[in-house]
Amino acid sequence: MRIGELAARAGVSVKALRFYESAGVLPEPARRPSGYRDYDEQALARLRFVKAAQAAGLTLAEIRQVVTVRENSGPPCRHVADLLDAHAADLDRRIAELTALRAEVRRLRQRADRLDPAACDDAVVCHVIPTQTAIPTGA
Repeated sequence: MRIGELAARAGVSVKALRFYESAGVLPEPARRPSGYRDYDEQALARLRFVKAAQAAGLTLAEIRQVVTVRENSGPPCRHVADLLDAHAADLDRRIAELTALRAEVRRLRQRADRLDPAACDDAVVCHVIPTQTAIPTGA
């Protein structure tokens, strides 16, 4: 199938297909005598895997690793599980950071309700957000 048909069936743009080829997650296809790319059903299956892996949080570099393991060593399932574990741990860390940030934003918002805007002095931009009085050493 030609590139436009593959793109349509996979739900990606032609530009994305070319990018995936250059990123090494989609092998370069055979060419027809006319020079057009000629993709097979395996290319469609690979594209669907790439999209699903991206949706699960894997980067293109990680997907390229998975594909390389598959092509050179067989099923990459253990490697994929390890990648997913790492992504889950990263998500847990980011969720904790965002939860702490949300609590701080809410605290500042409550502070805004208690402070008089007229009480802001010229030394600060806005007293709702307190600033440090001393600059830490090494900054």
